[in-house]
Amino acid sequence: MEVQVEATGERVKCAAHGRRMEAVCGDRVEISRAALGHDASQGMIESIDARSSVLFRRDAMREKVIAANVTLVAYVVAGEPPFSDELLSRCLIAARAGGIDALIVLNKTDLAASTAIARSQLAPFVALGYPVVDVAAKEDVTALRARLAGHDALLIGQSGMGKSTLVNALVPDAGARTGEISSALDAGRHTTTASRLYALQPAGTVIDSPGLQAFGLAHVPTDRLAAAFPEFAPLIGDCRFANCRHQSEPDCAVRAAFARGDVDPRRMRIYDTLLEEGEYSARRALHGGNG
Repeated sequence: MEVQVEATGERVKCAAHGRRMEAVCGDRVEISRAALGHDASQGMIESIDARSSVLFRRDAMREKVIAANVTLVAYVVAGEPPFSDELLSRCLIAARAGGIDALIVLNKTDLAASTAIARSQLAPFVALGYPVVDVAAKEDVTALRARLAGHDALLIGQSGMGKSTLVNALVPDAGARTGEISSALDAGRHTTTASRLYALQPAGTVIDSPGLQAFGLAHVPTDRLAAAFPEFAPLIGDCRFANCRHQSEPDCAVRAAFARGDVDPRRMRIYDTLLEEGEYSARRALHGGNG
C-alpha cells in the first residue's frame, strides 16, 4: 500500500519496505528516494520511529490505528446532524487510556437552536472537566487555533460535524473536501476517506480523519477500564475488593456513587457495555476466535 510522506517540504509517494511495516498518519519515518523504479518523486519507507502515542480502536474482529504521535485529540461535535455521546465517550476513553490529552470542539455554533441541544448533551462531559471549545467553522476559528497551537492534534468525530471545513479554515491552502448533510438520513456524507496531516502556523500539525461510525475498545484491559473514566478513577481504591469489576460486588464504591446520583446513568451504561465487550473479546482470544 502506498502512502504520502512529507519530506523537506514536498509529498513523496512511498511504499513500505516489508509486509509487516504499516505506517499511519502522524508516524515519523525514514525513507529512501527513487526506490521505486527510477522515479525520484517516489520512495520506500525503510523504518518507522518509535511512537510517543497512538490512538486506535479494536473490536473482537479487527484493529484500526487512527493516528500516531498526537499530543491532543480534538473530538468535533455539532447540533446538526445530531452526534452520538456514546461514540464521543468511547473516543475520550481511548485517549485517556493512551495518555493523550483531549478536548471537545462544538462546531456550527452559528446554528443557535441545534447548538442549544448539543450543549445539553455535552453537560455531563463538561461536569467531568473536559474542555469544550465553541467554534463556527465558516465564520471564525480563532479560539480553536489557539487551543491547537504547538500541538500535533487529531480532529476526529462523526461525518457531517465539519472537520474538513475546520481544516480548510485552519489551513487555508489545505483544500480538504467537504460535503453536504443528508437530510433523509440526518447524517453527514463521508468526504474524507483517508487521514491527512497538515502543518499549522505558527507551530504544530493537525490531522483530518474520516468520519467515525464505530469505536471498539477491546484493547483497553477490563481491569484498567474503570480508570479511563474520570469519574470512576478516584473511587477505585475505595471498593472492598481490589479486583472489583464494579458490577454486583458488595461495597463497590463506584456503584454506591451511581446509586447516590453522582454518576450519570448514560456513563454507567457505557461502562457496563464496554466491560461486556472486553470480556467477550478476551474469551475469543483465549479460544482462538471461536467465542
